[in-house]
Amino acid sequence: MADKRDYYEVLGVNKGSSDAEIKKAYHKLAMKYHPDKNPGDKTAEEKFKEINEAYEVLSDPDKKDKYDRFGFAGVDPNFGAGQGGFGGFGGFGNFGGGFGGAGMNFDDIFDMFGGMGGARSRRRGGPQKGRDLQKTVTIDFTDALFGCSKQIEIAKNVKCKTCGGSGCKPGTGKKTCDQCGGSGQISQVSNTPFGRFQNVTTCPKCGGTGQMIETPCTDCGGSGVNRKTVKIKIDIPAGVDTDSIVTVRGQGEPGVNGGPDGDLYIVVNVRPHSTYKRRGDDLYLDLPITFEQAALGAKVQVPGFGETYSYTITPGTQTGSSFRLRGKGVPNVRTGRKGDLYVKVVVEVPTKLNRKEKKAIEEMAKQIGSEAYPKKQRFDKLKF
Repeated sequence: MADKRDYYEVLGVNKGSSDAEIKKAYHKLAMKYHPDKNPGDKTAEEKFKEINEAYEVLSDPDKKDKYDRFGFAGVDPNFGAGQGGFGGFGGFGNFGGGFGGAGMNFDDIFDMFGGMGGARSRRRGGPQKGRDLQKTVTIDFTDALFGCSKQIEIAKNVKCKTCGGSGCKPGTGKKTCDQCGGSGQISQVSNTPFGRFQNVTTCPKCGGTGQMIETPCTDCGGSGVNRKTVKIKIDIPAGVDTDSIVTVRGQGEPGVNGGPDGDLYIVVNVRPHSTYKRRGDDLYLDLPITFEQAALGAKVQVPGFGETYSYTITPGTQTGSSFRLRGKGVPNVRTGRKGDLYVKVVVEVPTKLNRKEKKAIEEMAKQIGSEAYPKKQRFDKLKF
């Protein structure tokens, strides 16, 4: 983990930043370094992967809390198993500012000091996780509320069916690398005033695997993968919003040397609704009512998604007044608990009146005294 950058630094935010600020920073960087916008750019590809990793931790309250308290060690799968670092090991926790607090492990320390004078074997050609991928999916407002399944197409490397990913022509196999003798490493020993140091590097000929392909597969050329456009069914949970991340495990690119496949990150984009607005897990709606409903009170129907809610408007309701329907909002994507629906009343003034309708309003106005309009009375008495 020595080469990792602080997750807050990766996203360009401060440690005390809000969830909204973290999400906004992630979205901006993800769009900038997205592979589709930077085809063939390995640097952008690595930055994109780094950004996704940082956001996956900082967007999860539990992971974020552990990271804030323990650094990278806190979000390591082996955290708590005695492999996280030096904090509490023979006094090393205070060395150099506290290796344990920075999430640094034994491998990092040995790398820094070249093995501390002894021979150290660290095989870098072992199993490696495959490359993670990202795909943006646009869904309707209603699908975001209830969840949905989508089938997407994505171009990626897939394991070669002919050779099963080995890279060898069927019927053939691999041989031991003649440069490293199958160890996957080349070591060099040097004498210094501080003692003997052994530098171990990955074998350049076999790439650290310790084996060489005798006869490459004709379908993949020995790479073990082919480029294909594949169809993948994804399940989007209820409650997602724009910029939500849905992780599909194992649907990235194939692992290397027997390592696990990478993951697919689905970035959700939700189409806005023509009537409803959303803020977090709450919904907002402007409800038009007539003058007589506002003045006399009425039982109104509030349209929902798949159901209708009844609400009684009290007499004398003013435009801009609002009421709340509890539990009629969006389900939280993590807890499933629904937010609320906030309804703002808008009194609609009649338009396009014919002569008879205008006459009726004039007669009504004559019958209603000024005391029925207390706000207007107070305003008329103001002196500017």
